[in-house]
Amino acid sequence: MGQYSTDDVAPRELGHDPDDPALAEMEDDGTEADGRLMGLERAGAWRLAWWKFKRHKLAVASGILVLLIYFVAAFAEFLAPAAPGDYAARYTYAPPQTLRIWDGEEFGLHVTGYKVEVNPESLAREFVNDPEQKIPVGFFVRGSSYEFWGLFEWDRHLFGPLDPDQPMYLLGADRLGRDMLSRIIYGTRISMTVGLVGVALSLFFGILLGGLSGYYGGHVDNVIQRIIEFLLAIPTIPLWMGLAAAIPPTLPPVQVYFMITIILSLVGWTGLARVVRGRFLAMRNEDFVTAARLDGASEVGLILRHMLPSFASHIIAAVTLAIPVMILSETALSFLGIGLRPPVVSWGVLLQEAQNIRTVATAPWLLLPGMAVVITVLALNFLGDGLRDAADPYSK
Repeated sequence: MGQYSTDDVAPRELGHDPDDPALAEMEDDGTEADGRLMGLERAGAWRLAWWKFKRHKLAVASGILVLLIYFVAAFAEFLAPAAPGDYAARYTYAPPQTLRIWDGEEFGLHVTGYKVEVNPESLAREFVNDPEQKIPVGFFVRGSSYEFWGLFEWDRHLFGPLDPDQPMYLLGADRLGRDMLSRIIYGTRISMTVGLVGVALSLFFGILLGGLSGYYGGHVDNVIQRIIEFLLAIPTIPLWMGLAAAIPPTLPPVQVYFMITIILSLVGWTGLARVVRGRFLAMRNEDFVTAARLDGASEVGLILRHMLPSFASHIIAAVTLAIPVMILSETALSFLGIGLRPPVVSWGVLLQEAQNIRTVATAPWLLLPGMAVVITVLALNFLGDGLRDAADPYSK
């Protein structure tokens, strides 16, 4: 038998892709190749997952977009040109304006004003852009006052008309003359945080009940699994609709918000609980678990310090994929009028304005909150796919 050397083993047998550009660079530079290969072999699970995630370009771009969306949610008051309740009845269903930097004579950020004309066919009064009216737009302008994170009162906005009394509707206005762009920005906070809070509750119940089911087994496992099967057997949408319809209409908006998040998380924990149960069943007899138990580790410490961290990356991926489901569920309930209600502003509440086909034909920009939902859900799904692939130790 000849001498065995790792130099004779193909890179794919070592767990590396021979087409990987990183390995190609190693072949060009023999001095650093051994060091880099040793770095790959010694890297921890989190670092390897991060390297694999960076190779998923669509997931990286989606992650950046998701961070920007949550940035908008965090600073909605400052980023929105107006408050969500500000209205001007004379600009009902005003069409979107175009932001311009050149008016034919000089540079300057501005929008054109409106003038009313009568449609010769329908004889209806319609808004049209009036190029003779120039409304200057600036940054860090004064506008409606607001409480910034409840800490202090401020009246500065990122951008807006220099004269607050002049109209600026970059995405049009609704039936009360309220700025759609500002309302969509404010709706981002509610819709995105409903997903986070709902998933946090689902994560808590899923890990707790799934962990108990997989760790102890026996009668505990049977009881928890029968509860999960019972909840999964109930149609989700009718269950949510029934529970949401039971919320008293006189409750304050904050209490309605938390009630909706609890309703959304009642069924959302079942899928994660089954995943956690399967992992616990596979790991409870592993050597490292036995060693920790013999070392005197408590059951809580064994679960939290040894078992959960071993598949934390899978939980992160599952949570990322669960947030879009929560957002869509809240949007559907609010659209049907049994979820969040005005004066709360969410994407689902805004889409209630688009229930009438005649209204949509008159003002199609009322569907723009739906575009925000589609973009956010796609970004979260792509991000979740990238995290799931990066967390899978068997994926290439």
